[in-house]
Amino acid sequence: MKYVVMLGDGMADRPVPELGGRTPLEAAVKPHMDFLAQHGTVGMARTVPEGMPPGSDTANLSVLGYDPKIYYSGRSPLEAVSMGIPLAADDVTFRCNLVNLSEEGALEDATMVDYSSDEITTAESTELIAFLNREFHTETRDLYPGISYRHCLVLRHAETGTDCTPPHDISLKPVRDHLPKGRYGEQLLDMMKRSYALLRDHPVNLARVSRGLRPANCCWFWGEGTRPALSSFEERFGVKGGVISAVDLIKGIGICAGLKSVDVPGATGNVDTNFQGKAEAAIGLLQNGCDFVYIHVEAPDECGHRHEVENKVKSIELIDREILGRLLPTLQASGEDYAVLLMPDHPTPLSIRTHSGDPVPFVLYRSDRESPLHAGAYTEAFAEKTGLFIPEGHRLMEKLLLDERI
Repeated sequence: MKYVVMLGDGMADRPVPELGGRTPLEAAVKPHMDFLAQHGTVGMARTVPEGMPPGSDTANLSVLGYDPKIYYSGRSPLEAVSMGIPLAADDVTFRCNLVNLSEEGALEDATMVDYSSDEITTAESTELIAFLNREFHTETRDLYPGISYRHCLVLRHAETGTDCTPPHDISLKPVRDHLPKGRYGEQLLDMMKRSYALLRDHPVNLARVSRGLRPANCCWFWGEGTRPALSSFEERFGVKGGVISAVDLIKGIGICAGLKSVDVPGATGNVDTNFQGKAEAAIGLLQNGCDFVYIHVEAPDECGHRHEVENKVKSIELIDREILGRLLPTLQASGEDYAVLLMPDHPTPLSIRTHSGDPVPFVLYRSDRESPLHAGAYTEAFAEKTGLFIPEGHRLMEKLLLDERI
């Protein structure tokens, strides 16, 4: 038996006026997703435990079968693992976004214009992070470059207790009431203020402005955490597996769980990602020793954060055509039974531009049987109508891999 999780990050939504009151899943042309829904088990699941932040960290841990209430230790250390940063037990990490703030003089008076600085390139951001690290480095503090706008700060011999806000939660909002507070709040705010002054006239940013792009004029810290300790996925479920994602967070979760992480050339985490390459990588894993693959596509989530209605629909259609449209026929032709779990990690409603902790629609399809809890299409409304609700989303992995009856 082969097992596939097709995870469309932030794919679920609420009715959108621009789509005539439909959700992106309802508006998208997605015959392969609908086929799975018409023959598989369809329902709703809560992937983010009540009282926990609705982030991709907690939600993807849940989908992979790890109860966030037990295993979650923060977002940034999972990204640090993917980046190859060595972490001691008493290190504390923070995600460092290179953001674009409005030019208001004082940072406190600025607005969060763009949490990704127009999807700054990795080459540009690496140069900016190296520049900032020369300014900020101490024996107990280092900045590490990541991909595009996503980077990492490590505080050595530190403690948790700093309150930070994800920048995508405050898009187009004043930052004054969302600045770091708590244990290291003053230190982080000082670094942010210094970066706001230092980055303004950096050659990388001057060149971006000359090309009509937003400058990355501030670093923004959030996602505090400590070194994670996940139990082995193979030992828990008895299958060898791999993870395919353009995002350090998902790669880090996979690596911590003992899954093989595959990098796909041209994978960007946005709607221009290499969808076909992800399908080919998944097929390669399944044909070369793996029985399980977790395919993560960030594009719908990014479109939700940016209120890109057409691109969110497009990203769903591309997942359907370029990934499922290549993967499902290959699985069918192999002659081996297979199962597919199709779902988002959390909703990223276009109307609020950030994550929601609402339950998400899922399909669990098995090639060797029909389900009585099928639906006419893969949408939020159809999933709700089946009446099936899984309150602990991390249990879905057990139902997929251990064939537990729903």
